[in-house]
Amino acid sequence: MNVSQLLVKCLEQEEVEYIFGIPGEENLLLLDALIDSPIRFITVRHEQGAAFMADTYGRLTGKAGVCLATLGPGAINLLLGVANAQLDSHPLVALVAQGGVNRSYKESHQIVDLDTMFRPVSKWNGTVIVPESTPEIVRKAFKIAQTERPGATVIISPEDVAAEPVSAAPLRINVVRDSAPSRAQIMRARDIINGASNPIVIAGAGVCRDRASEALIRFSERTNIPVTTTFLAKGAFPDNHANALGTIGFMRRDYVNFGLDKADVVITVGYDLVEYSPARWNPQADKKIVHIHGAPAEVDAHYGLEVGIQGGITESLTQLAQQTEALKCCRAVDSTIRKLQADEFERGQTEGSFPLKPQRIVADIRAAMGDSDIVLADTGAAKMWMARLYPCHQPETCLISNGLATMGFALPGALGAKLAHPNRKVLASMGDGSFLMNSQEIETAMREGIHFVILIWVDQQYGLIKWKQELELGRSAFVTFGNPDFVKQAESYGARGYRVSAAEQLLPMLREALAANTVSIIECPVDYSENTRLTDKLGELTAGL
Repeated sequence: MNVSQLLVKCLEQEEVEYIFGIPGEENLLLLDALIDSPIRFITVRHEQGAAFMADTYGRLTGKAGVCLATLGPGAINLLLGVANAQLDSHPLVALVAQGGVNRSYKESHQIVDLDTMFRPVSKWNGTVIVPESTPEIVRKAFKIAQTERPGATVIISPEDVAAEPVSAAPLRINVVRDSAPSRAQIMRARDIINGASNPIVIAGAGVCRDRASEALIRFSERTNIPVTTTFLAKGAFPDNHANALGTIGFMRRDYVNFGLDKADVVITVGYDLVEYSPARWNPQADKKIVHIHGAPAEVDAHYGLEVGIQGGITESLTQLAQQTEALKCCRAVDSTIRKLQADEFERGQTEGSFPLKPQRIVADIRAAMGDSDIVLADTGAAKMWMARLYPCHQPETCLISNGLATMGFALPGALGAKLAHPNRKVLASMGDGSFLMNSQEIETAMREGIHFVILIWVDQQYGLIKWKQELELGRSAFVTFGNPDFVKQAESYGARGYRVSAAEQLLPMLREALAANTVSIIECPVDYSENTRLTDKLGELTAGL
């Protein structure tokens, strides 16, 4: 048995189901070993797509998604998706080939310093230099990737070492369990919450990772405390719950910010600073903060803790709920926030103009998708509308890249989402700018029989940048471009293509496409004049308070 064969056996021991990647000269032996493995290798069209597939699969399953690339340009292409997993705290293991150790010390064909390159965007990297170290390196990579906070790890495999004989065996998997929260910290948090006048919960992505949504609902119902979620935590608290205040993270002061303005105590649950800067919701650094997380709090001038509870989120919330009284909070602001949100969404449901208003597109997506179906909202102006307005009723049913906020993740991510949940409908919601960044993975999906729908919001410009240019500078430049015929592009792959030419067409098209057993692309023109109307309205609301 050689090192490559042992590596595959270690991956099987880790219960890896899929590897996404592109073959290369330096990983030939690893690919050959996969031929006789139950692991399904999915050949993609770009390493960036492979990393986004693994990233999304890891996010939805809690098991590290695995992607593979060869050395040099292949590894560099993989880098963006690895960084996305790291900043959004998704478990991912990247397998990267390298030139032989026998030429690593000198200038040599396609060799770059992979360890140094990946180090800033990963939790840990390991290079297989000693054949017998392979099981330890693989086990460590998966353990670190999957331990709170999750992230990306990288295994680097030099070509010559990969061919060496070895007699080692895979290591047994040990299950990492969160420690119980400190009772003393629970009691301190209880006293702070019981003494609050206007407490509020900010739920972060850690709630989804810990599968703690039910505990959060029970805590909110027990204490009568309203809950807002970050973009990364959409659905962690259902938007149709009486205590839901919607999503926070928009680039300007949104409805939820008004509730946070009035808060004297903020209970952050599974929240990481990268999700939404504390300076945005605690600008005076004067709010009392109770931090509940499986990991210690990051140090920040606007995130000074009164008490930190470290441990399993479900257990922490359960114990805290048992000790906390039902509060008689002032809920006038909360009612106003919910009414503003509901009115905006309801107007969108009946908006009949063409090109379609963003609110109408969001409302039609919601009407077409079941509660457990998954929509991936790619970065751009469309993301802002989906993130703040799309109602989520279950965790991880509206996926957003927000730590790195990278464009182009949603299409390959939809492939990973469908593999993670084959019985759910999956929709990639993308602007026309982000769509063409990884549209080649439509071929991968068709070849592999992995079916989902792509909805393209068409405006022939980088809409979010134009929006920000107009907000900050009063004018825009260098953001327009042309597009191919998206229907013909879909048909060239053997997929279905749809073109919306009236507002009432979108919902029937979405339903038909989602019911079809193939990949479908829907081209939908959007009227982004609503962007400045929204920020103007929010500015007026802020000035009126």
